[in-house]
Amino acid sequence: MKPVGIIGTGSYLPEKVLTNKDLENMVDTTDEWIVSRTGIRERRIAAEDQASSDLAVEASRKALEAAGVTADQLDLIIVATVTPDMMFPATACLLQDRLGAKKAAAFDLSAACSGFLYGIATASQFIQSGMYRYALVVGVDCLSKITNWEDRNTCVLFGDGAGAVVLGPVEEGSGLLSFELGADGSGGDLLKQPAGGSRLPASRDTVDGRLHTISMAGREVFKFAVRVMGNAAEEALAKAGMTKEDIDFLVPHQANTRIIDAAVKRFGLSEEKVIINLDRFGNMSSASIPVALDEALHQGRIKKGNTLVLVGFGGGLTWGAAVLKWSMDT
Repeated sequence: MKPVGIIGTGSYLPEKVLTNKDLENMVDTTDEWIVSRTGIRERRIAAEDQASSDLAVEASRKALEAAGVTADQLDLIIVATVTPDMMFPATACLLQDRLGAKKAAAFDLSAACSGFLYGIATASQFIQSGMYRYALVVGVDCLSKITNWEDRNTCVLFGDGAGAVVLGPVEEGSGLLSFELGADGSGGDLLKQPAGGSRLPASRDTVDGRLHTISMAGREVFKFAVRVMGNAAEEALAKAGMTKEDIDFLVPHQANTRIIDAAVKRFGLSEEKVIINLDRFGNMSSASIPVALDEALHQGRIKKGNTLVLVGFGGGLTWGAAVLKWSMDT
């Protein structure tokens, strides 16, 4: 199997900033309450005329430029999202057209906040097998579009953004070394958007009942996340023949600072080894890991040869982790 790794990254955040102080004027909450329970201080919100494909195309262009790959060289585009522009066609197809990636196959992938990890695991198989050479994987969500802004338990959590990576061949011994993916559909009701599909198509009742917005059983999701984040990371490390002592950087899904803290404690990591931007961007679902990765690279924190663990969880319920040895000069 050919070694494959991330050879370019890019991200895009909308201009509008929504602070906790802003939310104090919208719902019954306080800055202190939000920070103490989540670690979030502000988040980015897409403009009314911005959809997921608009964010995705900006992040993708940056990733392609960083990789030195042109759009017409792409063989595959995967967009991980739960907020597609529309049910069909796939947002990946809209992105393919806007990039001019005429020969690329394109499809969307839905695994909520785990979507980016599912996406790179899927795309890497095409390259390892020799079927394709270059793949673009984008994690993008405009969660503000499906947030109930009157629900103080959920509206404080989410933000919008896009992160993209180009996957391609890398030198032997580097790149993506292992994956651990999983799902537990029995917990599907704990985190969902109830209406808009074939079970509850749009109607006056579903709109009036706010059933097209995010519904979450926060306490149960928190307990699941604390357990599964550590387990998934350990499984991925074991598959790569590594231990927690080999971790140079942990790039976790940015959902809640207490969940991240539990993983950090479990692995005995110092603060310098954990990539966190939750305080500034909130939970961006599938975009959170690639945006954090891109930001850390631009800050010069990650160097060639570093071992990274990417780990996340999401609705489904789903989870995923990846171990990679960084192959790019920074």
